[in-house]
Amino acid sequence: MLRNCRKSFRNYGGIFDVPGKQERVSELEAEIARPDFWNQGEQAQEALKERTRLQKVVEDCNSARRQLEDLHVLIELGEEGEDDETLAEVNAMLPDLEKQIARMEFSRMLSGEHDASNATISINAGAGGTEAQDWADMILRMYTRYCERKGFKLEFTDYQPAEEAGIKSATFSVEGDYAYGYLRSESGIHRLVRISPFDANAKRHTSFCSVFVFPELDDSIEIEIEDKDIKVDTYRASGAGGQHVNKTDSAIRITHLPTGIVVACQNQRSQHSNRATALKQLKARLYEMEIRKKEEEAAALSEEKKDIGWGSQIRSYVLHPYRMVKDHRTAFETGNTDAVLDGDLDGFIEAYLLQGK
Repeated sequence: MLRNCRKSFRNYGGIFDVPGKQERVSELEAEIARPDFWNQGEQAQEALKERTRLQKVVEDCNSARRQLEDLHVLIELGEEGEDDETLAEVNAMLPDLEKQIARMEFSRMLSGEHDASNATISINAGAGGTEAQDWADMILRMYTRYCERKGFKLEFTDYQPAEEAGIKSATFSVEGDYAYGYLRSESGIHRLVRISPFDANAKRHTSFCSVFVFPELDDSIEIEIEDKDIKVDTYRASGAGGQHVNKTDSAIRITHLPTGIVVACQNQRSQHSNRATALKQLKARLYEMEIRKKEEEAAALSEEKKDIGWGSQIRSYVLHPYRMVKDHRTAFETGNTDAVLDGDLDGFIEAYLLQGK
């Protein structure tokens, strides 16, 4: 087991270029120490975030190295003195160290261009009235619980409640380390099969909900949007007031005419601020759409292209006649549907990232 730990640790150190990251941390610290650093606004915040991320990689790697060295010393002492108690202590420490290195290895899969960025999630109920709107609300709860588990911070920018139950749509930002890297696997159509609580005849219903996940873009990425290509509507904010959005007349909805993409923001009291946030979301959606288009084109040229008989549906949640959640991209599945709907998505996300690598 110790040999496996050493091998994993060597792989991790090579992939992440720890010396290079330590050098970059030193550069950032020198920049932060400059008197005019805080005059840079958003750039200053991004520099601080980058330093924090890199420091964590370096600290985790150094911690694992120290533990490996300590274990090596304990093994030598135990073998020389034929001390079974010391060797038993080593055996008790090894599993935790292996888990730590496994987590470090897993983080190498979050190496996409925007994986370290914050994310925005947009949820929309499919056709089917109250049943689909209730399903959209269940999906919303699933992601809010997942984000709570990960320690991510949420902020709603749009929330449209349905008349009878559930929601028509909701959009919220997710702030945290590698938020987009973890959540990008969730974009697509989510399908629910269950006995409808809204059907007096207790019939089985199938409902659909769409989820879009896109990264928060920095100012270095240029996305041009011409005024003639957008339609801007203002309306009175609706929803749960202080719980999700402000109830004012400053809400903004922007429709991108060439693609049909619609974004909205109603959480700020200023119409100007809502417009700026909505435009930022639109740029991110357009950027993500182009990235996915390129991925689909690459997949079409691959001999290993998967069957797309399910269309864009990525996952099925079956609550009747049996209980199972299955991801159609990776074939990962579980019978613990309650845990999944309560935010336990790690298995699905890890399977998706592993498949990508």
